[in-house]
Amino acid sequence: MEKKEPRATQEEYNKSVIRYRNTPLMQLNPGAGNYIVSTDRITVSFVTLEPDVYIPPHSHEPEQIVIVNDGACDFIVDGKLYHLEEGDVLLIPSNVAHGNYSSERGLRMIEVFSPPRLDMVAKQKELKDGLKK
Repeated sequence: MEKKEPRATQEEYNKSVIRYRNTPLMQLNPGAGNYIVSTDRITVSFVTLEPDVYIPPHSHEPEQIVIVNDGACDFIVDGKLYHLEEGDVLLIPSNVAHGNYSSERGLRMIEVFSPPRLDMVAKQKELKDGLKK
């Protein structure tokens, strides 16, 4: 197929495309890490949990969407378990307590937050600043 649109310049590309694995890896808990990409209105977190990791229940103001890419888990939402497998999408409302048990297969998921998770953005900035020193 013939492409009619001009290619983005390198400057345009660099402004719009991020390789999330080139951002600092944040440790959520032992055996749990994530990379984030954030804008003024949304934060996306690329999460990997090793097998049998527990993330204790917590809550935050941003709404959250969880997309399971690989593995499985039992998500705790408002005190109830939701078993999730690859391809499942979980919606978590604002300020609702939630946590997670990864399966013996581990877990890879994408989390989307709106508005942004400013705590994660601040932690990422600290990590970036530490790498520059």
